[in-house]
Amino acid sequence: DTTRMRLVKTLAHGGSPVTALAEAPGLAVYNTSRHLKVLRDAGLVETEVNAQQRIYRLAAPVRGQLERNPRVLDLGCCSFRLDEIEE
Repeated sequence: DTTRMRLVKTLAHGGSPVTALAEAPGLAVYNTSRHLKVLRDAGLVETEVNAQQRIYRLAAPVRGQLERNPRVLDLGCCSFRLDEIEE
């Protein structure tokens, strides 16, 4: 899904609350939360509770992989070129 890949690309720059992530792709907070749940269930995103907010960030293995090659996300079954995804 293009929206989820844009969220991954945004999170590659660091953790963020859902409200800030919703502004980047122009989505409603509810829809952004649903996309983040799919990413979390897939093991690509993790959350940290900070007072009343949840901060979303890429899971450690994904961050490590993108540190080695920031342009490509390789999931084993398939790979995605993040440099070709519009923000």
